[in-house]
Amino acid sequence: MSTLVIVVHPDLAESRINKRWVQELKKQSDVTVHNLYEVYPDEQINVAQEQELLEQHDRIVLQFPFYWYSTPSLLKKWLDKVLTYGWAYGSEGGKLQGKELLIALSAASVEENYQHDGRNRYTIEELLRPLEATGHMIGVKLLPYFVQYGAAVLTDEQLEQSAQQYVQTVIS
Repeated sequence: MSTLVIVVHPDLAESRINKRWVQELKKQSDVTVHNLYEVYPDEQINVAQEQELLEQHDRIVLQFPFYWYSTPSLLKKWLDKVLTYGWAYGSEGGKLQGKELLIALSAASVEENYQHDGRNRYTIEELLRPLEATGHMIGVKLLPYFVQYGAAVLTDEQLEQSAQQYVQTVIS
């Protein structure tokens, strides 16, 4: 199975978790790591190139830090530009039909904050509903989310464990 990991972090060099995940992913032979902020520093997305890349892979992973209960802005722009009517969905669409989609994110807050009685008042699953709905619209099989909570307080040992678990999730 070929896997495309679309990394969307506006400052990956300064990231602790997403950078570590990418380092481990790059060791895998059947994984393509595609860093959107690196490829598109001007945010001018080459739609045809992105669509071709998606068509070449069986599994698509969207990896990002969770910002303000959502994705980084470039990922939203990418979704708007790339997942077009007649290509990703619609009567002439369906190019991604049957592919797998994995959402992988790091959240600064601890898991307890993402509960109805927690500080954020909603679960991650509830907050990710727009991505779930997008997956349904384009006909992909949504895999269980990979979430690393507590990014702000993760120990080095926990970070290593997270990186290993993430790679296993991506390649299995």
